[in-house]
Amino acid sequence: MDNQSVNSQKPRTIRVLLSGGGTGGHIFPAIAIADEIKKRFPDAEFLFIGANGKMEMEKVPQAGYRIEGIDIAGIDRGNMLSNLGLPFKVLKSLSKSKKIIKSFSPDFAIGTGGFASGPALYEASKLGIPIFIQEQNAHAGVTNKILSKKAKAVFTAYPKVEGFPTEKIHFLGNPIRENIVSGMQETAQAKEKMGLDKDKLTILSVGGSLGSRTLNNGWKENLENLKEKGYQLIWQTGKLDYKEIVDALQLSVDGNNQQPATSNQIQIKEFIKDMETAYSAADVIVSRAGAIAISELAVAQKPVLLVPFPFAAEDHQAKNAMNLVEKNAARMVKDSEMKEKFWNTLSEICENDELRKEMSDNLKYFAKPNAAKEIVDEILKAL
Repeated sequence: MDNQSVNSQKPRTIRVLLSGGGTGGHIFPAIAIADEIKKRFPDAEFLFIGANGKMEMEKVPQAGYRIEGIDIAGIDRGNMLSNLGLPFKVLKSLSKSKKIIKSFSPDFAIGTGGFASGPALYEASKLGIPIFIQEQNAHAGVTNKILSKKAKAVFTAYPKVEGFPTEKIHFLGNPIRENIVSGMQETAQAKEKMGLDKDKLTILSVGGSLGSRTLNNGWKENLENLKEKGYQLIWQTGKLDYKEIVDALQLSVDGNNQQPATSNQIQIKEFIKDMETAYSAADVIVSRAGAIAISELAVAQKPVLLVPFPFAAEDHQAKNAMNLVEKNAARMVKDSEMKEKFWNTLSEICENDELRKEMSDNLKYFAKPNAAKEIVDEILKAL
């Protein structure tokens, strides 16, 4: 073979198709996997397929990746008449996905769940493109269940996920933000950084980016208990309740309104940007049970009380929480049990040093700080 023909066989750039969206829990793992592939193959080309009007159409370009939108939505259970056009949307989204994929010609495709990943990965598999699934929750989503039959591998955050072929499951965790993995600090140091007393037990309460009215109401009813015990609270309220909570506290402190709503003992924040410091400062965490939240909590390894969001699809937050509860890595209180059980369950954790240590140790089982790296390792191995 002459030199000219050898040179003409220069390998083409790797092309990767990704799809997942609707919520941050589907979008950010896809971005983290793309980032890891890009680290290894700086010349790789990426294309995301998302659902028009959903948050991935904004978040993916912000992360520096190209995205094309398809018109797809889920079943609206609140208004069944609005679903009449759904079959046409599905056919249209399948057709558009096929055109996008043929034009881009990816080497493989990765789906992380959500409306758009169904048509995108279904069409990719029909075109003979190897597909991979990443499932964030303990209970498989409908889209991922169907696609798993065609997938080369399924990456999960829990050891057993019903609905997937067992031989395809790789328990590797959810890719999480790099700053959570690398930014954890000593608890006392983080408390001082946040202006808190390093010797007082500190509780962090997080309800997702929008906040949680259930958690906010739980705290409003128990602030006197908290003050009595001398615990400190970092309270992320979310946007909806922030002003009302701050105003209410300013009106009800000590009867003379001298103390600000955010004192050293109680820090009220609409949103926490520096999550790694907040996680580090906490001795105990109260949280919803979203997939990515749990993966971050496992890496933070702080004892946690989980209050699952009751309206999550197929009650997947409760199933996520139960995986931790069964290993004594967390306690759980249902939304409907907050009034009766919240403070008592939280006190049980706060007042028992041995229990807190045991819960922290047990969380290690779920901690997968290198999830993105290990997922990409497995993809490359399978190819």
